[in-house]
Parts: sequence; C-alpha cells; structure tokens
Amino acid sequence: MDRKSTPDLSTDVSTVPKVSTSSTGSSPAGAPQTLATVAVVGLGTMGTGIAELLTRAGREVIGIDIDDAAARRAVAVLEASTARAVRRERVTERERQDVLARFRTFRDLQAAAEADLVIEVVPEDYELKRQVFAALDAVVRPDAILATGTNALSVTRLAADSARPERVLGLHFFHPAPAMKLVEVVSSVLTAPDAVTAVTALARELGKDPIAVGDRPGFVADGLLFGYLNQAAAMYESKYATREDIDAAMKLGCGLPMGPLALLDLIGVDTARTVLEAMYAASRDRLHAPAPILGQLAEAGLTGRKAGRGFYTYEAPDSAVVVPDGRTPTETHDLAAGRTVRSVGVAGSGTMASGIAEVFAKAGFQVVLAARSLEKAEAAKARITRSLDRSVAKGRLTAEARDTALAAVTPAGSLDAFADVDLAVEAVAEDLGIKQQLFATLDKVCKPGAVLATTTSSLPVVACARATARPQDVIGMHFFNPAPAMKLVEVVRTVLTADDVHATVRAVCAQVRKHPVDCGDRAGFIVNALLFPYLNNAVKMVQEHYATPDDIDAAMKLGGGYPMGPFELLDVVGLDVSLAIEKVLHAEFRDPGLAPAPLLEHLVAAGCLGRKTGRGFREYARR
Repeated sequence: MDRKSTPDLSTDVSTVPKVSTSSTGSSPAGAPQTLATVAVVGLGTMGTGIAELLTRAGREVIGIDIDDAAARRAVAVLEASTARAVRRERVTERERQDVLARFRTFRDLQAAAEADLVIEVVPEDYELKRQVFAALDAVVRPDAILATGTNALSVTRLAADSARPERVLGLHFFHPAPAMKLVEVVSSVLTAPDAVTAVTALARELGKDPIAVGDRPGFVADGLLFGYLNQAAAMYESKYATREDIDAAMKLGCGLPMGPLALLDLIGVDTARTVLEAMYAASRDRLHAPAPILGQLAEAGLTGRKAGRGFYTYEAPDSAVVVPDGRTPTETHDLAAGRTVRSVGVAGSGTMASGIAEVFAKAGFQVVLAARSLEKAEAAKARITRSLDRSVAKGRLTAEARDTALAAVTPAGSLDAFADVDLAVEAVAEDLGIKQQLFATLDKVCKPGAVLATTTSSLPVVACARATARPQDVIGMHFFNPAPAMKLVEVVRTVLTADDVHATVRAVCAQVRKHPVDCGDRAGFIVNALLFPYLNNAVKMVQEHYATPDDIDAAMKLGGGYPMGPFELLDVVGLDVSLAIEKVLHAEFRDPGLAPAPLLEHLVAAGCLGRKTGRGFREYARR
C-alpha cells in the first residue's frame, strides 16, 4: 500500500501515442497470453515501482499519470536505479539505455490503446477506480486484461461495473515492488481463467511468487496484517504501552522487520483506515473496526511519513528519519532508585528456567537454580553447560567466560536455597495454581526486600502477588524463548507493585543486556495480545477454505517480511499452548473476534499439537 497518483480520464484521440503493434497479445492455443506491452495507470510510489520492475524485465511500459511531476519522478527513479546497476556492474550502459527506452510516460488513458495488460494503481477510492475502468473500456483492445492494484476494494464490483468483467482481476504487488517477492492474483467470480493464467505467468517471469486468492478485502497478507496493525493502534490509544515499547516488543519478541506503529506511518494512516473500513464492512468483526485514533490522525492530516508526522514525528515529509517529540520517552536505568541485586534464584528445570539462569550467570550474577529435586536441577545445569559449549564452539564466548558462568550457577533441590537471593524468578509450568503455591513458598523462604518475579506469558501477575504477604514486591518478567538469544523482556507491573521494584527490574534488564518494555497486568501483555489474534485469524482463513496454510505462510513471509508464517509458528509454539493463550485473551476482553477458531480446538482435541507430536497443521518426521 502507498500513495497512488490519479490519471487523466479524458480520451482525446489526438494524444494517442505511436505504440508498437508487434505484439497483439495472441498466443498459440493452450499457451498463456503474451503480455509484452503493459500500461501502468498512476505513477505514485507503487506505480513507479511496478513500472520499474516491468521495464527492467524487458516489457514495453506505458506510464500514465495526469501529474507531470509524478511522471518526471518515475523517470528519475528509473534513471537512478539503472545508473546504480551500471556502477555495480550488473548491467552495461547499453542495456541501461535499452531499459530507459522501454519506459514512456503520458498524461492520457488513450495511451493504453495497444496494451496487453493495464495495471491500475490510483488512490483507494472506488468511484475514481470505476471511472478509470470505464474510460479504459472505451480504449483498450477486446483481449486486453485490466488489473486493479487495490487491496481494500471489491474486485468483483469493479468487474461488474466494467464492460468486460471477464478480463478484470486484481494484481496486488507489495511495496517496494522491485524487491518484494509476493504478488496476490485476485479472481472474481466473473474472471476468465485464461486471464488469471496470463498474469500468473507474467508474475513468475518477473521473479515473483504469485498466489491465487479470491476476492475479499485485504486478501491474504493485508487481511491478516491490518487487523494486527489496528489492534496495535488501539493498544497505543488506550495508553497501555508507549509507541516505542509496542514497536520494540513486536520487533524483538517476534523478529518482525518493523514495529506496527512505524509500519502504519509507512503505509499511511489514511490508507490503513480505508483498508480497515472495507474489511469491517465485509466481516463486521470488531477487530477490523478502525481504531478511533486512526481517524483522528487522518482528519488532522497526520498521515505518517508522507506528511512528516503520524504516530511518530519525522525529519521532513517522506523522510524515514524519526526525530524526538513531546512523546519521546527518556531512557533511564537508575540503579540508585532500585534495590541492590547481586544474587538471583531461578525456580524451574525446563528450557526457559535454564535459559534464564544462563542469562544471569553470563552477566555476572550469582545464580541458584532450584528444581523439585537436585537431580532435575543438575540436569538443568547440564543443559546450560551444553548451551555455553555451543557458544564457545561458535566463537561467541571464551572458554574462560564459560567456566566463570558455570561456576556462578548452584543447583538446588529445594526453594529453601533462595533464602539469601535478592531476586527470585519463577519459571515453572503455565498453571496458575502451581504458580500461586510457589509464590506462597517464596514468601516464606525469601528474605525481606527480595524482588519476586514471574515469567508468565498470559496469567495475571496480581494473582501470584496476592498469594504472598508482600504483593508490593511482586512483578512480571516475561522472557522470550530461547532466553539467551531473545533480547526482549516484558516488565509487567501490577497495581500493587512498588516503584522501586519496577526500577530494580528495569535496571537488572539493562545489566543482562535485555530490552525491557513496560506493560500493565492484563492478558497477553503486548506481544501475545497482538500475536495470537493474528494467528487465530490465519486459522479462520483456512477453516473458511479461503487459502491454504502454504499460501498463507508464503504470503506473510514474502509480503510482510515475517520470519515464519503463522502455521509454521503455531506448530512450533504448540497448538495446545496457542489455544490456551487464545482462551485467556477471549475470557479477558470478551470480544467475539477473539474466540478461538473451531479448527484449532478440533486439532487440539485430536492430539495434533504441532511439531512435538509430529502433526499439527503439517506432518513432521518423528524424532
């Protein structure tokens, strides 16, 4: 999604260009239609990127835009990109000149008269697009294909209003078009199969990975992406977390290339609102109802990077450089404001407990690792040993540092060993009853003034705090798996947590080189509250037979830059774990849109829990 330019809708025959007619679009029987000449209507950022992609792939490209400045910018972009290619010795100067010669710009839609394919990339306004298609109906050849670049409006409606509905489809590129691999090919119930075949073949020739989808707002990638972005905007609007913490949480906790609020600024707040309005009109899902702040920012003209201000403030319009403003937090880790922490107790014997113990030991803390038995605690320390050995083998850690860290870890078979620790971190099973019993024990064992932390990812921290006689000393420290590698820690403060406890934990996070983000004590905190509704919506897409797990995973990796597709991630996390988190979110927020997808419930009931059982949304080889 991006800004799109508006073409001239006049059809003055005096402006018809001399277009080569060497290709008429005809092909041998059974072969895809040849799309040698392509018109791109609207030379905004996206239109320019598509034109560049086509031109460099050997197509004759007719760029059409009513704005002469937009046309000049498009030519300048192509000149600059091809000049860089020459400097990097990827093309010769002769090849560069051939590319530039294949791109011509015009103000008039009549220029599309001999195009085999016309791609419309004008602003997301239905009436404007309808006018463009009506004008093209009077201009193009009968066999020409008309493609809309929309990701929010109905392709079917545009086709039905066209004089050639069977030749209309959607062709949704992602920004930046030359770099992003995904193309969504969108068919309406009226689209002729040969038209779909032709544009799919073209997409593959352009080096893209096309996926075929039906016509509904957002299609696959944006259909999942914009619901997530909307929830992030609502989270910020409610003052649950700062914009910086929301964005850092999703980048560091999920490995995303951009945080959701920064991405909204890049897309355009007004564009996002338009997409969400279309999605909500179709789904009536409250998760798609645009957060009020999107409308407020759009009406104020604070539409993101293109305006120089949106959720963030930028150096100038169209700049990517964020500058401080009145909402920019001051980063402080005031050790004097908190309590002294020299020794840490970690309760648990699983992967998360051993990972957290390793993090503290490498940072120079004395660590007591307590489990239900000494044997389990020693097994957890052995896991730490193997992890540190791998780091030494990869050159990330010296043998001396490994030995020092291991010497700092003392295994114990009882929580009584926590008597002198300054910070106790619970990392046991995600069961509230078990955690409450453990905190009651910590209350009796730990010295006065010790900070008591839970690593829960979804349970109420205050319920753990109330199991003690010192709720002011209890806080959430949600590490992410694997703890030694993941930089994020969600610092969860309850209504009872003391200020110096909060300051202590933030300072400790800095000492162990983790990035803390502050959030309140509600289900899912930041990451899971935004991540799991997105995963649930992906399951609903499969459940409704709209797309396959493979296509959805490809769409989110290739179109959204996600490190894993939603079904890959669900199988890794565990479908039972995912279902439990989604149930907690649904119970807390009471939003029907958060109800777990029945397909997920059925798979869990069948014992298909993901990689750990050998079958989830996919099947895996047994270990």
